[in-house]
Amino acid sequence: MTRASTTLALPVAAPKPAQRDRTRPSRVRASGIAVGLFIGVRLTGVAVLALVAHIAGRHPLAVLGRSWDSVWYLGIAVHGYGHDLPSHDPGPHSDLAFFPLYPALLRAVTALAPVGGGTAGLLISWTAAAVAAAGMHAVGSRLHGPATGVALVLLWGLLPHAVVLSMAYTEPVLTAFAAWALYALLAGDWLWAGALAAGAGLARPNGSAVAAAVLATAGAEVWRRRGKVSHRLWTGAALAPLGWTAYVLWVGRRKGDLLGGYFEVQRRWGSTFDFGRGSLRFLRAMLLHGSQFVFPMALVLVAAATVLYALLLLDRAPLPLLVFSGMLLLIALGGSGFFESKPRFLLPAFPLLLPLAQPLARTAKARPWHATVVIATLAGLSYVYGAYLVVYAQAPL
Repeated sequence: MTRASTTLALPVAAPKPAQRDRTRPSRVRASGIAVGLFIGVRLTGVAVLALVAHIAGRHPLAVLGRSWDSVWYLGIAVHGYGHDLPSHDPGPHSDLAFFPLYPALLRAVTALAPVGGGTAGLLISWTAAAVAAAGMHAVGSRLHGPATGVALVLLWGLLPHAVVLSMAYTEPVLTAFAAWALYALLAGDWLWAGALAAGAGLARPNGSAVAAAVLATAGAEVWRRRGKVSHRLWTGAALAPLGWTAYVLWVGRRKGDLLGGYFEVQRRWGSTFDFGRGSLRFLRAMLLHGSQFVFPMALVLVAAATVLYALLLLDRAPLPLLVFSGMLLLIALGGSGFFESKPRFLLPAFPLLLPLAQPLARTAKARPWHATVVIATLAGLSYVYGAYLVVYAQAPL
């Protein structure tokens, strides 16, 4: 595998105008191709899902726009926070567990356009997914060239859980912020990286991984330069954790426990960080008593993500990508509850796909037919499994 530089890419002198004019159109064209391919594979997936839903007697838009977490976000957008769902174990489920950016976007879209909440959620998620695809293409192209960037986007759009990218869920929004924040870090643009990390922190609980990437990269840069860094670095680092921290403290204040209130809300959902003990207990029960197909599939996907992270380490990927992906993997492995949702939690960890994107890009150049077979196989698996997850499986995504 081609090794990426372990040092942070610092800003370099701007290219001459003629050079810039030649390279910018090619970059834009390559990005457009990547995003176009992503939209194509996801629209095909939506078409397959719509057909399966129709056969099962379910409305495709209702399945995509009003399933599981989507219902909670729609409720927050309409009624605000402060509503609980009774539950016997471990306690009442509070809507304070859901971060505020997505409901705010829902309110904005429904106020500006004559659409319902479910349709607004789909518009937000589909737009965010396209922006995320452009961002990860920019990251992949900067590290290994445009072909790898395109392969990276295609692999992300054809993951087994990629159906979530076509639903009214928050993963596309988080990934959009994360991809462009990581690109900003690679380019040495600290202010953009910090601002985008703050936005990611308002999107999802695991958006804190973007802030961790910014802070770790900033710390490494301060160490490397012996403290002689720009004020832009300090400002970006200060901005990065603001979104996540502000919401956690707001929930804590509302619950009467500034530092622990939010984590108590999560505990009542059955979601805590216990270093994987809860997951191990669940796996033991699954092996002894059996389970739905989604649970062993989730185990396989999380194990594959762990192997891919090891490959990313061996490939000496840049620090921001290692920290971001490592944090998401740690949260998924160490968190208890909702075992079947762990692959969804890892959807934003697109750098894990780089060890696969590089050989796929080389194969596409040397043996296009072989690459086509690989992509077609991945597409078939993704579409079939995605339709099964959304239409037939009774476990929450």
